Amino acid sequence: MKPAAISTALLALLCAGTLLTASCSKKNPGNNGNNGEDPTWPKDSVRVVVQEGISRPWEILWGPDSHLWITERGGKISRVDPKTGELKPLLTISDVVATGEGGLLGMVLHPSFSTQPFVYVVYNYGSPYREKVVRFRYENNTLTSPLTIIDNIPAAGIHNGSRLLINGDKLFITTGDAATGANAQLTNSVSGKVLRLNLDGSVPADNPFAGNPVWSYGHRNPQGLVMANNILYAAEHGAGIEDEVNIIEKQRNYGWPTVEGPCNTSAENTFCTANNVKQPIWSTGASTYALCGMDYYNHDRIPQWKNSLLVVSLKNATLYQLKLSGDGQSVSARKDYFVNAFGRLRDVCVSPAGRVYICTDTSPGKIIEVSKPE
Repeated sequence: MKPAAISTALLALLCAGTLLTASCSKKNPGNNGNNGEDPTWPKDSVRVVVQEGISRPWEILWGPDSHLWITERGGKISRVDPKTGELKPLLTISDVVATGEGGLLGMVLHPSFSTQPFVYVVYNYGSPYREKVVRFRYENNTLTSPLTIIDNIPAAGIHNGSRLLINGDKLFITTGDAATGANAQLTNSVSGKVLRLNLDGSVPADNPFAGNPVWSYGHRNPQGLVMANNILYAAEHGAGIEDEVNIIEKQRNYGWPTVEGPCNTSAENTFCTANNVKQPIWSTGASTYALCGMDYYNHDRIPQWKNSLLVVSLKNATLYQLKLSGDGQSVSARKDYFVNAFGRLRDVCVSPAGRVYICTDTSPGKIIEVSKPE
């Protein structure tokens, strides 16, 4: 999931025993303690933490330093004090090319950050337009020592995927079809896939196709990814119908471009039967919401959200609570929050104290904290 010189502040936290792992629930779900709740924290149920100074934020995660770590499409990586909103820039990546929906996108921190202070980011670059994952080292309040994990992933002005997740010692990467839908069905292409690599960029021996980073295929544009209770969930953009929430499984086909949503037409049923298609556990039906970032909630602070996926949307500007069944294999109920309250919503993150953070796909961008939804 997410020793050289570490900043003085981080070293102090490490010595105090508080900097242990990267603890955003996208990587480590289900933390139910109050985690040393700060009694002076603002009491607003919903408050804007950041409302200026950032543009088009794409990823927000909870870091082991009790800060939000964020990426901006233009190439900037920063830390944000979630209590005060203070913005602490780390690095602007010089070779990021932000074209259309592209730019600096997903990010994840190494799970043993105190001893391996690595930050993985995925971004678009170059001409022809491509995508790569790069690992940086965090030291002295900046990011250094870039190491390319994988590159030459096809990119376009649309459909670049680009969520990252670390589970154990494996890195998962979502890729879009880069506007060429047929490539999603080609297992020798890395477009329209969920990829799985070792943390050094090598291909795991137990991947389904020898020497190939592909883990699952038939994806259009997955931009949400979370591991909860040993189940990997992804949220994916549909074309004009059927945004999807899927359970990602090894070597499974998710149907795109032949299948949209569940297998519910004659042609889709034929394709699904012949190609071992895994159907979504939830979809948006006859419309699209532009589902994007996703996290898992299982904290006592908001008890009605326990055992739920929280998914934000761009087009519908809404946070969706998708209550999971006991086994996590289906969605049992849905409720909508903050409809059009803040504009297009790009990502969501849950802190160890059970606060929820959402960011807007706007310029200037906003980060909003939710400690009670209503």
